This record gives sequence, structure tokens and C-alpha cells, in this order.
Amino acid sequence: MTMELRVLRPDEWDRWYGQLELAFGGVPEAPEERELWQALTEYERSLGVWEGDTCVGTAGAFTFRLTVPGGAAVPTAGVTMVSVAPTHRRQGVLTSMMRRQLDDVRAWGEPLAVLTASEPAIYGRFGYGCATRQLRAEIDTERVRLSLPPGTDDVALRLAAPADVSAECEAVYARLVPERPGMLARRPGWERLPLLDPPGEREGASPLRCVLAERDGEAVGYALYATKPEWRASVPDGTVQLRDIGALDPAAYGALWRYLFSLDLMSTLTVVDRPVDDTWQYLVSDVRRCGTRVRDGLYVRLVELGAALEARTYQAPVDVVLEVEDAFCPWNAGRWRLSGDAKGAVCSRTRDTPDLALSVRELGAAYLGGESLASLAAAGRVRELRRGALAEASAAFGSAVAPWLPHGF
Repeated sequence: MTMELRVLRPDEWDRWYGQLELAFGGVPEAPEERELWQALTEYERSLGVWEGDTCVGTAGAFTFRLTVPGGAAVPTAGVTMVSVAPTHRRQGVLTSMMRRQLDDVRAWGEPLAVLTASEPAIYGRFGYGCATRQLRAEIDTERVRLSLPPGTDDVALRLAAPADVSAECEAVYARLVPERPGMLARRPGWERLPLLDPPGEREGASPLRCVLAERDGEAVGYALYATKPEWRASVPDGTVQLRDIGALDPAAYGALWRYLFSLDLMSTLTVVDRPVDDTWQYLVSDVRRCGTRVRDGLYVRLVELGAALEARTYQAPVDVVLEVEDAFCPWNAGRWRLSGDAKGAVCSRTRDTPDLALSVRELGAAYLGGESLASLAAAGRVRELRRGALAEASAAFGSAVAPWLPHGF
């Protein structure tokens, strides 16, 4: 049969999403999870490949605003729900969806596309580079102690049902978004995502809980967590599972971590998907007993190279000519002069002699300031053509804080 690539219709969603579930192992999601993703689906930005009435490929794009170095919130396509039926692999289905999607993103006027990769090897050929890392930890709270910042004792803590204080948590989150590259401004409806807690996926843990940090009656921080009680030889050995935490100042942050460390009958605190420079690492007495590890996070693709590089600021003055390779989006290929500093930037086409040569994938990796152009050059992925240009550009592209994606999509 002939395959047809087209925009998703609302009455096709169940079959479309069923194909996605099949591609990701075939285990149906919990009804409340499925309902949330259906509510968040943007049909006009979602694609399906159909063979007759059978969906054999899926891809979507959420409307996001992504914080970039300098604090600007840049219109960004959040690529999501990508799958190909096992019967139709290596037949060009994925490439056709990526081609159509990036053309659409460009037409929408969004200079960036981002995604999280189930298999990192897939997306490099479409120009996506790994731009953030995620920190995970398993902290032995019986042996590790905290050194808390001044003012911690002045912060009041209040337990509440997560849904009852969602607005307060979202207000804290919104104030944090401009401060760190990689964070996403949450549109209406997305406040439901942190509250998602299907009972069938708890694996013996408690329902989701929230502790709110307050000062003078105002919320200044929150932590969403669950507890999983366990006993070993009649000794309590439970685990606190931290799902999300945010605070507006060091004291509020310290108060929340002290609370998580001190829960009765718990001896381990698990931390997932935090910034690699997360503050708790500088509060603990023994980081070796925290079992830290790092994995890839957000992948960035520059769709309109000039607009993307102009949207952010630069830590140090930079004036560099980039020779860019981009076979999948050829409108980006060629020479670009980037001139900028902490106040802004200009990036335009040029015929001047290039200073650095790289692909759009490396620019995506370095874009949020988390991956160094110098490190990429050491791996042979960036070539210095003018002596000193690499150090200049690498310093300029950096970020004072590590970029971080706060949640998946």
C-alpha cells in the first residue's frame, strides 16, 4: 500500500497514540496518563504516517518557550511522541516525518527544535546535539549530613495535597524559569504534569506528597516526593523518592532538603533529573555516599541558525566566522559571522574567511552553554581555522549556571 504523511485529526488520536504505545514496548499507559497527553496534544502540530487505516508512524511538536543564556524565552518546538511501527523500519518513515516537521517548524517562525531521545543514536543525523545533562543520585541519609545556609530556621514548612497547592508551586517554578537555560515556560494545562501519579506505577511507594516552604505566608519553595517504606531484618530502610523541588533562595532550599533528609523510617533519598550543578551537592558532608551519576538530557536543533544565535547573549565578547555544515536543513549551511556579548548579538551571512568549522549538531550541543566548543574540538567535531578563535568562542558560548530541562515531554 502507499503510505500517506498527514496532519493528525482528532478522531484518529486513539489509533495514533496506540501506535506510539506499541513502539515503546506495547504496555498500555495508565488511563490518567493517556488522558493528560491527549489533552496536551496539539493536533495541528502532530503528524501521522498512514497505510490505509493503519498508523505506522507518529510525531508531534509542542509549543514551548525555552530559556536561553541571557534569560530570553525563545519560541521552540518540543518534538515528541516520535515512533515508527516495527513492520516499517528502514523504509524512510522517520526521515519523512523529520523532514516535514523541520520544514513546518521553520514556517511557524520557531528558531529552535528540542527533544529528549529514547535512543540517542537516532537524532544526530537530523542535526540534534545533546545540550543538557541530568544528575541522578542515591543519597545515604543515615551517613550524609547537611551544612545548611543561614536563615534556614526562619523558613516554615507545610504539608499539603499536591493538587491543593499547585498554584503556589507553579508560581515558584515560573520565577525560576528565566534563571536557567533549558527551562520551559509552562503553558496552561502543563501544570498537571508534575501532579501525574498513576497508582499502578508507584511500585509500593506512597501517593505523591508536597511540602511547601513559606516565609511570611508566601510560598518560597516546594518539594514533590513519595516515600517507599521497607524493612530489612526488622530495621527500617525506606526510600524517599524526590520528584521535583524548587526554591527561590538558599534558605528555603536548605529547609526543604533538611526535611527530606529527616523523614522517619527512611534511610535513602533518590534524586532524578536534576541540574549537574544542583546546590545540594555543596550542602552534603560526603558526596561519595550520594551515588551520583549523569546522563544525557535535552537535545537542541537550530532550525533558523541566525535567529537562534541572535536570541541568546554571550558570556564574553565574541566576533567569529562560523563555517556551518547542515545537510538536512541546507538553508543553515555556509558562513555566518556571529558578533555579540552580554548585551546581545548579531548573526548574519558572510563571505569572510571562516574561523571555526563545525556542523549544526555541534552548535546545538553548545547552544545553551552546557557543552564546551573546546571539548567538542578535542573530539574532532569542531575545527579551529584561526588561532585563538576556539578559546574566544568557547568562553563566549558558556553559561554561568548549567542548563537543565526540568521535565520531560
